[in-house]
Amino acid sequence: MTFEASGNDLHSSSIRRILIVRVGAMGDVIHTLPAVRALRAAFPHAHIGWLIEERWAELLCAKSVTRRGPRSALRPLVDEIHTVNLKAWGKSLLTGATVQQIATTWNDVRGAAYDIAIDLQGAIRSALLARWSGARRVYGAADPRESPASLWYTHPVITRGKHVVEQNLSVSAVLIGDREKLSPPDISGDFPCDPLAESSISRRLAELEIAKFAILSPGAGWGAKRWPAEKYGEVARELAQSDIAAVVNYGPGEEHLARTVREASGGAACAMACTISELIALTRRAQLFIGGDTGPTHLAAALGVPVVAIFGPTDPVRNGPYGSRSIVLRSGGSVTSHKRREEPDQGLLSIETGTVVTAARQLLSPNAEGPRAS
Repeated sequence: MTFEASGNDLHSSSIRRILIVRVGAMGDVIHTLPAVRALRAAFPHAHIGWLIEERWAELLCAKSVTRRGPRSALRPLVDEIHTVNLKAWGKSLLTGATVQQIATTWNDVRGAAYDIAIDLQGAIRSALLARWSGARRVYGAADPRESPASLWYTHPVITRGKHVVEQNLSVSAVLIGDREKLSPPDISGDFPCDPLAESSISRRLAELEIAKFAILSPGAGWGAKRWPAEKYGEVARELAQSDIAAVVNYGPGEEHLARTVREASGGAACAMACTISELIALTRRAQLFIGGDTGPTHLAAALGVPVVAIFGPTDPVRNGPYGSRSIVLRSGGSVTSHKRREEPDQGLLSIETGTVVTAARQLLSPNAEGPRAS
């Protein structure tokens, strides 16, 4: 039995404890936030928990605060966070330490006595995690990313919308009972505001004498999605002529990309490694963000920062920046594919530096309009 996004078989008074299952990755967690914000608005007194990979927990909760208890600016959206470390557990599944960690997590999840679990990942493993939570009702997309996942849902939902944000919202709509399409809520205030991270970023920018700046993010999950780092350096040189500094964001294993951007920029760009909390603080201060289909791009969009998004094999209609003024650049030669190829997408390579600079200047203009794609 499947449920249309326009229906609701629950009374609001029966929705008391909700578990969200979306373990990763960064961009996917951010695309889930509007659906959870909609649930929070509809059920303000409900206890909402989230099962997430440890490495992404900072998107929901600052390191300095407990992961359970009254909400605050340090953990603004959810009441409780449960973390897993699936990759590490998979490598040492039979060790005593791993067994203990799994048992501790699962005792916490089941002990929370959730009425409802919502799998917004659509993978077999996330569906199993939702079902094993002990919740009597398990919701998820009727046509999930991994088809067998739906076998574990007691309530498969026919999703609506082209963008993944809209699809996630349509699952929430079943619980909320909204007979019309839910409007995407503003989630800029749902990220933790960590005073230590805010202070650190303010200090680092002051030391570099940076005021107005754009964040350049050359990394991506796999090679086919990466616009050449050298071209980011060329963009940084052009932005410097408009008195816009370029701060290069990079993650673990991407040091070489940051170095290449810096060298190609002729010194116009500076690299800045950040924790997730610091990246949130840095992005809040940016005038512009330039990057591909990657988590920091979606963070910038969620925080309302104008975005120039450079897309290749992935489809911006489904995965593009959502929630901010944006210009999406994608060649007609790019073919949608999620194969994790390391060789660069040829369509992506055809996007010229000048095209990106023109888009950046358009968004930096005080007369810039709302979201658009090209």
